[in-house]
Amino acid sequence: MNTLIYLDNAATTRVRPEVVEAMKPFFEEQYGNPSSTYTFAGKIHEEVENARKTIADFIGAKPKEIFFTAGGSESDNWALKGIAFSQREKGKHIITSKIEHHAILNTCSYLEKLGMEITYLDVDQNGLVDPVELEKAIRPDTILISVMFANNEIGTIEPVKEIGRIAHEHGILFHTDAVQAYGHVDINVSDMNIDLLSVSGHKINGPKGVGFLYVRSGIRIEPFVHGGSQERGKRAGTTNVPGIIGLGKASEIARDTLESRKAYESDLRDHLIERIEKEIPYALLNGDRTQRLPNNVNFCFRFIEGESLLILLDQNGICGSSGSACTSGSLDPSHVLLAIGRPHEIAHGSLRLTLSEDNTLEEIDVTVDRLKEIVDRLRSMSPLYEDFVKKEENK
Repeated sequence: MNTLIYLDNAATTRVRPEVVEAMKPFFEEQYGNPSSTYTFAGKIHEEVENARKTIADFIGAKPKEIFFTAGGSESDNWALKGIAFSQREKGKHIITSKIEHHAILNTCSYLEKLGMEITYLDVDQNGLVDPVELEKAIRPDTILISVMFANNEIGTIEPVKEIGRIAHEHGILFHTDAVQAYGHVDINVSDMNIDLLSVSGHKINGPKGVGFLYVRSGIRIEPFVHGGSQERGKRAGTTNVPGIIGLGKASEIARDTLESRKAYESDLRDHLIERIEKEIPYALLNGDRTQRLPNNVNFCFRFIEGESLLILLDQNGICGSSGSACTSGSLDPSHVLLAIGRPHEIAHGSLRLTLSEDNTLEEIDVTVDRLKEIVDRLRSMSPLYEDFVKKEENK
């Protein structure tokens, strides 16, 4: 077994060798700018369009509805700002949820400074948005609903199709941040009533620094980057050819292996959850048990500080996280865990382990064995835990 056990695939993934091989020629041999008019560039343009079609087919879209970006955060920013600016004559109200990624929440905060009004929906104890409450929040001036496909911390999959149906019945556009879901669960934008969808390449064994925004045909959206005519005038800047080729190849592999990966990762996930719940007392599973990403496990361990847990896991060669990679280093508890009702003192003891098809059952068992030892060690130093155990014994 490898000395490193990598269980932080929600933060980023290993680029697959096939993806690297597909990208290589576009650094040295086929280095032309696809926006140029000569034959050499035309062949490269054709490869970019092939990647666009592969991606579009994967989500049931048209190639012209796929716009390449620098990643998920840019795609989220563009979706919200682009619609807010293009639809401002129609209304100034956006609906989102309290558990969105900070690329959504911070963009909403920015838009509020410009006069937009944002409704932040509560979620239940499993992190699910209630479609009934969402519909109640709709106003005559609502122009956009943005609810993530699956939560990046607790793995809960939202009722996306139902939310999209409600949005369309009221003539409102629906955007979903699918950064954690794309390539991991089935997505069909037409069937699921999705108008805009954000994706990042490095979450599916593709390269960093590339992603895309799906925009349904006929939707008016302001350009995010002004300049040249790249991406049909919607997103200027020299085309990131190697990145796009890598994203296309990673999407192709994700498509071809989707069902087998879902089954394999779900088995590992369920084994990991079962062992933790059976063998580590006062461990609380975060997120929905069934409507959950196949590779996501998230627990709160009472009487434990998450940062100490991560440091000791790291010393044992195990990579995990306490939540979103974008908030690492923050001393504040996860906004997602607070939104599902975890008290501050419990939310601080969170651990997210996210799997891939590269992980083995042996690695999962080693992780739980080490985790038990670490939790016991940290709790032995906690006066709060000692007092709690004494009270339990005296009941």
